[in-house]
Amino acid sequence: MAQVFHRSTNSIARVSIFGAVFIVVGLGWLLDTISRSSYVTQARNARVQPVAFSHKHHVGGAGFDCRYCHTSVEESAFAGIPSTKICMNCHSQIWADSPMLAPVRESLKTGRSIEWTRVHDLPGFVYFDHSIHVAKGVGCSTCHGRVDQMPLTWQENSLQMDWCVNCHGNPAPFVRPRQEVFNMAWRPPPDQLEQGARLVTEYKILPPSVLTSCSTCHR
Repeated sequence: MAQVFHRSTNSIARVSIFGAVFIVVGLGWLLDTISRSSYVTQARNARVQPVAFSHKHHVGGAGFDCRYCHTSVEESAFAGIPSTKICMNCHSQIWADSPMLAPVRESLKTGRSIEWTRVHDLPGFVYFDHSIHVAKGVGCSTCHGRVDQMPLTWQENSLQMDWCVNCHGNPAPFVRPRQEVFNMAWRPPPDQLEQGARLVTEYKILPPSVLTSCSTCHR
């Protein structure tokens, strides 16, 4: 029987097949890298706000407790955005005529809320409850980073599902005593795994099989 293709065609076919496999794997790696990049997740990108509010100044410098501004964080799914009146508790006396605070004074005068740019914005199909995390000993800095060191606020972590599942699948490394939840400078002790496991039991944190169930976050 006559040979239709040259023998070199076999080598070309093998190289093409293996090359296609590497290309597919490479594209998969590239897409995964892009999906985890700050370009997609917006992690560590400071957001422009109508007022250049500095957590570093208010929390790190002045020593404000998170709960002074985020009043509902212990009782509600939402931490709460501080009202203009909370801002003016201080700024009616301090920096009262500062041009930077003109939007705050205008908000108080007109009754219209300041339109802050949301920094931590989960998709609508994700259910998240601040109060339950606070009650179970998850510190603010665990998710939000050291906001007391942020002159402008950014999203510290990716907020992607595998980041959440990393904690839900094994909470012990991340749980701290409740009295330390709002302590930005808290650091895990050398025996964190042992203490964390004890707190998981003490705080009645559900087992990973429940915490990683789809219905826990997607309702």
